[in-house]
Amino acid sequence: MPNKIRFRLLDRLQISGRDLAGFLMCLLLAFSIWLVHNLTLRYSAIMNVEVVAQSDIQGRSSESSNTAVISARCRASGFRVLRNGRNADNGVKVYFQAEEFTHGEDDAFYLSPNALASHVTEIFGEEVQLESFITNTVVFRFPSEDYRKVPVTPRLIATYRPQYTAVGSMEFSPDSVLVYGDPNYLENVDRIFTKPLELKNLKNDTHGEVDLDIPSGLRASATRAGYSLQVSRYVEISREVRMEVRGLPAGKTLSVYPSTAQVVFKCIFPMNSDPMRTASFYIDYEEFANSINGRCVARSSGLPATVIDYEVEPQIFECVEE
Repeated sequence: MPNKIRFRLLDRLQISGRDLAGFLMCLLLAFSIWLVHNLTLRYSAIMNVEVVAQSDIQGRSSESSNTAVISARCRASGFRVLRNGRNADNGVKVYFQAEEFTHGEDDAFYLSPNALASHVTEIFGEEVQLESFITNTVVFRFPSEDYRKVPVTPRLIATYRPQYTAVGSMEFSPDSVLVYGDPNYLENVDRIFTKPLELKNLKNDTHGEVDLDIPSGLRASATRAGYSLQVSRYVEISREVRMEVRGLPAGKTLSVYPSTAQVVFKCIFPMNSDPMRTASFYIDYEEFANSINGRCVARSSGLPATVIDYEVEPQIFECVEE
């Protein structure tokens, strides 16, 4: 009976089966346009996101052991509101600066709404405008980890143009890192090397970034470091100097053979003054007293800042106490 009524209605409206299919398609299309239009509008809604915190808090793990639900009233498109709550399986990972936390008891670290406000996009997504936080304070737990602080050391191969050389050693930023891991591994780590760094034919100051070579099974507070190396043109100056003896106890006499040496200075170009106006070379008596065979190397003092390096010939001096 219902089918007969339907067919009679279609006959009276003079709608064929083909016209009905077209009508339904138009109706579906109109609904789709209406739905898309409404979803592009912006709405005020409560959004909830489960967050895992990451940070570089000294002596702590890099990631929180717990997740926290952060709730806020936000203004966003209908599409974004519908996607709310469809986060990563283990929560959205958000990096916070260590200074943003307030340390509570044991492993607890707190974030205030003021700290969360600067991470709205990371937490709730793009094109979301915060109206107000419903969550007042969020607590994350960062377990303690064994660590030690070690210097960054370069693996450097550098070549220079003729009459150019480095002024001082390569500087890094950071110049040291915190290394985390098993205590049995940490006790054997006294420095972190860079990846091999090759600089060729240098004549100007150079700078850049280089990856750090972190040993397997360990974690460091930085994985890259900035480097800078000062390069200068130099001139060589040769001078004959008389060897002195310093720290000699009263009543003692120490003879040095040979008593003079040839020193070749590498000085920054242009050179303003003779380095021997302030420089002197000597044998340290304490070093002689602690030696086995009386052989010592020359020490220097009073070198001006314009001296990049120097070489002494001979390198070893025979010392005899009388």
